[in-house]
Amino acid sequence: MYILGINAYHADASACIYHNDQLIAAAEEERFRRIKHWAGFPTIAIEFCLKEAGISISDVDYIGISRDPKANLGKKVFTALKNRLSLSNMLNRAKNLKKAASIEEEILNHFKINKSDLKAQIINVEHHRSHLASAFFASDFEEAAILSIDGFGDYSSTMIATGKVNKITVLDTVSYPHSAGVFYTTFTQYLGFPHYGDEYKIMGLAPYGEAKYVEQLRDVLIFKDNGLFELNLDYFNHPKKGVQMVWEGGVPNMDSLYTQHLVDKFGPLRDKDEPLSQYHKDLAASVQRITEELIFHILNHLQKKTGLKNICIAGGVAQNSVANGKILANTTFEKLYIPPAGHDAGTCLGAALWIYNQVLDKPRLPITNHGYLGSQFSNEEIIEVLEKQNIEYKKLEGEALFNHVSDCLINSGVVGWFQGRAEFGPRALGHRSIIADPRRIDAKEILNAKIKRRESFRPFAPSILKEYVSEYFEMVDDVPFMEKVFPIKKEKHAAIPAVTHADGTGRLQTVDKAVEPKYYGLIEAFRQKTGVPILLNTSFNENEPIVNTPEEALACYLRTKMDMLVMGDIVVSRV
Repeated sequence: MYILGINAYHADASACIYHNDQLIAAAEEERFRRIKHWAGFPTIAIEFCLKEAGISISDVDYIGISRDPKANLGKKVFTALKNRLSLSNMLNRAKNLKKAASIEEEILNHFKINKSDLKAQIINVEHHRSHLASAFFASDFEEAAILSIDGFGDYSSTMIATGKVNKITVLDTVSYPHSAGVFYTTFTQYLGFPHYGDEYKIMGLAPYGEAKYVEQLRDVLIFKDNGLFELNLDYFNHPKKGVQMVWEGGVPNMDSLYTQHLVDKFGPLRDKDEPLSQYHKDLAASVQRITEELIFHILNHLQKKTGLKNICIAGGVAQNSVANGKILANTTFEKLYIPPAGHDAGTCLGAALWIYNQVLDKPRLPITNHGYLGSQFSNEEIIEVLEKQNIEYKKLEGEALFNHVSDCLINSGVVGWFQGRAEFGPRALGHRSIIADPRRIDAKEILNAKIKRRESFRPFAPSILKEYVSEYFEMVDDVPFMEKVFPIKKEKHAAIPAVTHADGTGRLQTVDKAVEPKYYGLIEAFRQKTGVPILLNTSFNENEPIVNTPEEALACYLRTKMDMLVMGDIVVSRV
């Protein structure tokens, strides 16, 4: 049995494919189209998944779509009429809903087949149920509470539930126009970061400020006694204007969400080119703090309500790794699982898992303890790319490779590390990474000058051998997907300044030899020479989606000042 999961006509469009109890492949469309957060119908990601499975679209038994145009339809119509939304807004929504409802037609047209050739049953899975499934069914918990929390999807923003064995039971929801994701996005826009997906910049900026304005924000984000929340709609224009989302050319774009009332209360908007003041930093810290408090508020009520000790979380707000690192210390839950793609791309997995477990009543699948589900290339394919461009290279294997690369890192080198299958999800986990020496005080400046060209306040992550977490971090946990931020021990700040953020924390990735032996081997070689079992890890890109192919990796290397490029066992170097 083949199940194809799809996230379509929504940001971070994606696809995955399961064969019986095996997850074969998963990929985001942005990796192929080279447009961040690409939205639309993920034709290339679907073709990739089918190719990896060795089948055609006619062989697929079920297609799961992580969107249900019929969900909350009455609420949608009522709100549109009540708030007298503009005709253009209603037409835009109707057009998007029509697309989401015509997946079969899209598949038939793209693959140029007749309806009789498509045997797959198409099942629409509501957005937040897809998030719930992507977290719980992918975890190793037999029973758990579940939270999905993001901007909006199928007219809801938050859903709480319980999962037991192979069934999920929804307990409650928060619906439009109330949304924690919209709250965070609105202040992201207000602080001068207008692009879709810029919220992580506020998380990175927050440690440079003090949370002085939390009490003022309590008038904006209102905690309710039932463990949920609502927004003070005076601060937001989406209830009247609607959320005008534009997917032109696949680039997500969102209208501004703040009202004049928010500007009157919090002061003038920051222009995107305006220097960041201490007020901006303090407000970012306050937005981050109250968002954390909201998550703890929801989870503590959920734990009390269910009595369960395990919690699974997904959704865009679940990508807030700073909050994630504080959950077990600030709630009564004892174990936490967050999938590698907790954002909207991961709903393709959730839709497929919902069908397999919830609809078909199949037993739980074996857990996937890694996020390496995308494109891969052999040494021969890599060499062919290099020879076409007359690029000199050498081939090194095993310890010889690790020694050569670690020497480059120790000598201030910046290395593009392109290995195995691409990661599924927003984090580079040692397969499509740029790596550097975490001991260098100037590493951030070097990386930003040579390659990343991004805001100086944004941190870089430590990849650490899992056996050494207790030596460097205040909390010990497996964090394979870089989904949690933990405090770094004070006595280690000076030892690894390049991956220690302004508040003394690091968004760690624990590297397990059994899961990723090659990346582990490189870090171990570095440890043997330096005594430090950590490498600085950032995504292999330059203001673009993470590189997906050898051609893209080589292009990034050539147009930046990277010192070495390692693809498979093939090494390209400027020295």
